[in-house]
Amino acid sequence: MSHSNILKAAGFSASELSGGTLAVHSPVDGNEIARLKTHSTDDVEAMIGKGVAAFKSWRNTPAPQRGELVRLIGEELRAEKENLGRLVSLECGKIYQEGLGEVQEMIDICDFAVGLSRQLYGLTIASERPGHSMRETWHPLGLCGIITAFNFPVAPWCWNTALALVCGDPVIWKPSEKTPLAALATQKICERAMQKFGDAPAGLIQTIIGERDIGEVLTSNRDVAIISSTGSTRMGHAIGQKLAERFGRCILELGGNNAMIVAPSADLEMALRAIVFSAVGTAGQRCTTLRRLIVHEDIYDQLVPRLKSAYDGLPIGDPLDDGTLVGPLIDGDAFTGMERALEQVKADSGQVHGGGRALEGEYPAAYYATPAIAEMPGQTEIVRHETFAPILYVMKYRDFDDAIALQNGVPQGLSSCIFSTDLRETEEFLSATGSDCGSANVNIGPSGAEIGGAFGGEKDTGGGRESGSDAWKGYMRRQTNTINYSRELPLAQGIKFDI
Repeated sequence: MSHSNILKAAGFSASELSGGTLAVHSPVDGNEIARLKTHSTDDVEAMIGKGVAAFKSWRNTPAPQRGELVRLIGEELRAEKENLGRLVSLECGKIYQEGLGEVQEMIDICDFAVGLSRQLYGLTIASERPGHSMRETWHPLGLCGIITAFNFPVAPWCWNTALALVCGDPVIWKPSEKTPLAALATQKICERAMQKFGDAPAGLIQTIIGERDIGEVLTSNRDVAIISSTGSTRMGHAIGQKLAERFGRCILELGGNNAMIVAPSADLEMALRAIVFSAVGTAGQRCTTLRRLIVHEDIYDQLVPRLKSAYDGLPIGDPLDDGTLVGPLIDGDAFTGMERALEQVKADSGQVHGGGRALEGEYPAAYYATPAIAEMPGQTEIVRHETFAPILYVMKYRDFDDAIALQNGVPQGLSSCIFSTDLRETEEFLSATGSDCGSANVNIGPSGAEIGGAFGGEKDTGGGRESGSDAWKGYMRRQTNTINYSRELPLAQGIKFDI
């Protein structure tokens, strides 16, 4: 399907794709595919006002009814899965199967949230005072601002939006300026769902288009109760500080520098498949990409040559073509960052297999890169730094404690994994003295998280949680209630205060 047909299938008219100042380029071939109109800071302030007004009515809508809107959004996404999946691939460069997978995540979290709309449970708490009861209740918090990154242009928005909506919060979305089309297509999907729903308040789901200054309006405005942001650690520091200044709530999902430990007892066939997908999927541009491989010295010479051979056969090309496994980097800056990292690897006495630009003759304006394996003498500073590109750093270990120390010895703490059939090793890896990451997996790679679990990490990854489990509590305010149903007024802690 041609690029213009992909845009047309996603619901865009020619007039919507032209006449603006924000140029959108496809990483597939580097060509401009749209020039969008952007919002001004005044526009955003007005949209925040609409969101605040929507909150006043939406918070009073029964939660199961709010869930019905999310169900309708999920149904619209099912109908548009292929169209939106292709647009994701066209705009951010991930292969079509991964584009479909991202839309499936949106569908899955909608299903989860529909059930959640009848399960926003509090607690009944025993009171120390006779004739009293206590309970914990949860109430909608307010307008939720969502800031997303280019590499997952739609799924993280839906992780947040599906939960926020059933919790009673309107949402306003600032997508990456590199991938605004997928956001606008999703907004169209939501508008159709809201029309079917019938009485959704104006301003319930909004999308703003612009650059960093537009996002700063959201983070600075006290009427935006929650900011959920996905992106770099540097960006997270700036947003976290701004939210702290006004005591706003933030949910941050930031950088990852994820490792796999391959133990002597590992199933090497499984490990090999997991390594390749986790390291080169999305051209190494996932926050959960496998970036560090920690291999026991006894099996290093069995695994690493086979890994190099697998890398040599990877099909690199147009992400919309069948058979392609590695698409392009998002832009030239990403490729430059990869090249600089590999130069530092060599300066650190590392050995590089692969790397370099691919398909330059066929796509001179795009940036395809050959995935690289970097065998390192140790965990140098470049290994501890997250380079958003397909570079896999490989290191040896002898003792299991050393492997854990390497795994944890980076600033980031998002995802981690171990391949081992030794129960003692796997349980230690999952224990309090094992992995320090938000996700710790056994015999699967660090990427491909399911929506049922809360997603996020520790340390420089930000500490927030999105998606499943009890992540919904991040979009609500907790209230403790004490009820005296007696005719006495005993005080807590046995205090006597007679008047």
